[in-house]
Amino acid sequence: MFSGLNSFIKYILPKRLFYRALIIVAAPTIILQIIITIVFYDSIWIKVNKNITRSLVNQLKTIQEVYQNDKKNLDFFTDSYKNNFNFEIGINQNPLPKNSGERKFSPMDRSLRRELKSVFGNNNYWFNTIKFNNAVEIKIKSGNDVIEFLVPKEMVSASSVRLFVLWTTLPSLILIIIALIFLKNQTKPLVKLAKAAERFGKGDYVNDFRASGSQEIRKASFEFDRMAKRINRHLNQRAEMLSGISHDLRTPLTRLKLQLAMLKQKDVSEKMSKDIDEMEKMLNDYLQFAKTQAQENTSLIDLNDLLELLVKDFDNSKISLTKDHKVLKLKGRPIALRRSFENIIQNAIIYGKNININAQKGNNRALITFEDDGPGIPEDQYKNVFKPFFRLDKSRSLNQSGVGLGLAIVEDIINSHGGNVQLGKSKFGGLLVKISLPF
Repeated sequence: MFSGLNSFIKYILPKRLFYRALIIVAAPTIILQIIITIVFYDSIWIKVNKNITRSLVNQLKTIQEVYQNDKKNLDFFTDSYKNNFNFEIGINQNPLPKNSGERKFSPMDRSLRRELKSVFGNNNYWFNTIKFNNAVEIKIKSGNDVIEFLVPKEMVSASSVRLFVLWTTLPSLILIIIALIFLKNQTKPLVKLAKAAERFGKGDYVNDFRASGSQEIRKASFEFDRMAKRINRHLNQRAEMLSGISHDLRTPLTRLKLQLAMLKQKDVSEKMSKDIDEMEKMLNDYLQFAKTQAQENTSLIDLNDLLELLVKDFDNSKISLTKDHKVLKLKGRPIALRRSFENIIQNAIIYGKNININAQKGNNRALITFEDDGPGIPEDQYKNVFKPFFRLDKSRSLNQSGVGLGLAIVEDIINSHGGNVQLGKSKFGGLLVKISLPF
């Protein structure tokens, strides 16, 4: 039961820190405001309103009794009330209006109706509180005559209630606005830190990040900056190490090629040349893998233009490109994305006769699919082919002339952009590579 209630509360509460903090600050103020208003309304305003309404009705009763007992001095009596109490009194023989002029949910009308009914009885009075802005119209039946009164609203309702509501609501609104400003300034550094972490997670080098905000947020920002620099340093060292090893190995391979060219035993020379060529291909793969971690600034990329230029560079009639008419632009590293697409297309060219590339716009994501009609990859090997240095021996070997870094490079680049790579079976019977990238 409590777990379900807890889940429901979490579901209805806002997810962002700014709005949660706003509730923490504003909710007690609003609740206190409501409690004070209810207490004042129930304990003070209603009682005061009831007393002044009762006093007014008693005065009206007095005027009615005077009129019934001494009609000759009525003019003097009404003039006295007009001059001293700002009453307007008139007498006629018109019947009371049939339509009620009172409001059902008005505290002032409800209180006035209660007092008039208790003093004059049913069907002997009529009043309207909305016909005039500053006066209340009351009609009292007295025998065959009807006494009409116009009395100031201050004699029916306490005028200080509006001032009370104003002075209790206005400071609360001002305090909430001040709290909004302070909360905005406090959550802004957190949003800035989250955006920097998102950029860093997508492979962007965050060099312009500065810590700000409270001491705790500054400490978290400072530690994030240190962590990012350590990771960047580690990646650069790894890339430099692989690049250095590959570069150093090229020199002895070149000497071996020269020595093999001078051998008279051509059959031995050809076999050894093939081995050396394979070693060079492996070194190139190592260098390419190291380049995926090389520093490259992000920029706005048009995927349609990037894929179109890539297909033109391959200049292969087996490749067909289907583009979405919608604009496919996202922030990323163009060289790295081009390298990942090249790896997929090169594998498809080697093992398939026809390659179809499709780019379309999804829900806040760009979807790129590569399909070929080659032998494909067994489903139980989909996860393994993304592992570095994994060599597939059956059906379709993506690494016959490499070291198993092709799809590992692709996954590393796509994941660093916040996307994902999925493999499947294409409609042509070969391999389907589906790439999803966020805008």
